[in-house]
Amino acid sequence: MTEPSDLKIQKDVLAELAFEPQVDAAAIGVAVQDGVVTLSGHVPALAQKTAAEAAARRVKGVRAIAQEIDVRLPDDLGQTDDTIAARAVDILGWSALPQVSTIHVSVEDGWISLAGHVEWAYQRDEAERALRGLAGVRGIRNEIAVTPHATPEDVEEHIARAFHRNAELERSQVKVDVDGSKVTLKGRVKTWYEQDMAERAAWSTPGVTSVVDEIEIG
Repeated sequence: MTEPSDLKIQKDVLAELAFEPQVDAAAIGVAVQDGVVTLSGHVPALAQKTAAEAAARRVKGVRAIAQEIDVRLPDDLGQTDDTIAARAVDILGWSALPQVSTIHVSVEDGWISLAGHVEWAYQRDEAERALRGLAGVRGIRNEIAVTPHATPEDVEEHIARAFHRNAELERSQVKVDVDGSKVTLKGRVKTWYEQDMAERAAWSTPGVTSVVDEIEIG
């Protein structure tokens, strides 16, 4: 199957950005070279930056994304670091995430830094996701550590079950290698969506602290 040209990918990414309701497509520039998409411009909220990247990832033929979008807050949305930190702690406290007490929040110049430890990788990702829509946030540094509490056999079995539950992944050619708490994904899939689903399945497995994605697309 012929891979889409860079021009076709650029047009499709622009169309996907225009289709995404969370994004002001007119404020975002798109350049493509060898399937690598560069997103540029500026948006008024971190959530829009995240949504723009997610939209680009959905487009067929996209191999990687260079994220160069800046978050420029409107003057009336400026928040002090103390206010952002207090609201971030409240949001995490309201969430259904276990081990919230082990997550530490600090804020400097609108950038949130998350530290501490959790048992599952999805807990680390959900903590960050919960704060992306917080007003006044320019970016998030997620340094939460995952403390493994599972054997390699447990990890491999959990991933195999996750693949079996997903129709696309069940038919895929993805192979899983487990070394302690490190998971390496290999093989080939047809779309970035399948690659992303495989990586999400690995990260959602208890005990996994790192995922090396060597899956090829095509």
